[in-house]
Amino acid sequence: MTSTPLQTSDISIIIPTLNEEAQIGKWLELRSLVSGCRIKCEIILVDGGSSDQTVPLARSHGFVVESCKAGRGAQLNHGAGLAGGRILLFLHADTRLPSGFATPILKCLSSHTTIAGAFRLSIQDGGLILTFICFWANLRSRLLQLPYGDQAIFIRRDDFLQLGGFPETPIMEDFIFIKKAARQGRITILPLSVTTSARRWQQKGILRTTLINQLVVLGYYARVPLQKLTSLYRR
Repeated sequence: MTSTPLQTSDISIIIPTLNEEAQIGKWLELRSLVSGCRIKCEIILVDGGSSDQTVPLARSHGFVVESCKAGRGAQLNHGAGLAGGRILLFLHADTRLPSGFATPILKCLSSHTTIAGAFRLSIQDGGLILTFICFWANLRSRLLQLPYGDQAIFIRRDDFLQLGGFPETPIMEDFIFIKKAARQGRITILPLSVTTSARRWQQKGILRTTLINQLVVLGYYARVPLQKLTSLYRR
């Protein structure tokens, strides 16, 4: 573990990985997107102990890959500790950023009333039902100021540190973090959309996945232990 920033940037894009070798194409697209951007960005992959070719493959393509214990909250915090950017952008491994993403982020966080932000959600090759789910997810995130991690949350580094980072819980680290951040300022949803993979819905079924997601949120409000919610989510 290094204790100094990797480089000085405007935006640090932090991607947690665990057995994500199939996503290398998305990261190469991201690097191409970043290289054509006038705003200085860095990409940091934080691996949680992949057993596939994620780490050697990413490094062979020139990506910075750091390692830490598994767990999305821990990996995101680890990446934030290494980041040189004044703004942190937390991106899921299977999510694509829109072109021109950087300038709206800087403009959004230039407002002192906004503490954090995220993008609208779209699902790759989602079909009619997943498009409907995206509609409600976008309505929820805008009206309740409650985006989830797959919407690429971004925040000023100083504010992130002041909030204490993500909770290193087995589940719902993004939900808990955003709820905490919302007590300190506005959560702004940009009109641009990120595009995330439909793989979880495809693997587990659309209705089942949606039901489980809602049960997990309800369980959190009902103070069900997070370990039990994790078992439900991963079942």
